[in-house]
Amino acid sequence: QVQLVESGGGLVQAGDSLTLSCAASGRAFSNRPMGWFRQAPGKERDFVAAISRSSEFTSYADSVKGRFAISRDNAKKMVWLQMNSLKPEDTAVYFCAATGNHYFSPNYYAIGESQYDYWGQGTQVTVSS
Repeated sequence: QVQLVESGGGLVQAGDSLTLSCAASGRAFSNRPMGWFRQAPGKERDFVAAISRSSEFTSYADSVKGRFAISRDNAKKMVWLQMNSLKPEDTAVYFCAATGNHYFSPNYYAIGESQYDYWGQGTQVTVSS
């Protein structure tokens, strides 16, 4: 079992930066590709960023590419999402997600919501114009 707790959300102005944190507990964190998703009001949850268990490979949604950066520290069981040049359309609840404890290539990352087995409770990010 894995528990994920996000933090770092808040209310910011357009152009500001925020860093979201995700603290994981449970087994085999270093085996799991991790990801961030977001859900805006009245919309479905969308992929934001993913990172392989080795940290060497990452993937981003086109809407955040060049502005957001995902990183992890396996020893600390932490994942971060650095968000720069925030826009009002980035307003959403942001979720951290972990895959199941299966074998994954060190360079594998997952971008599909169905590929993740564990989810945090989410943290609200609001960007004002």
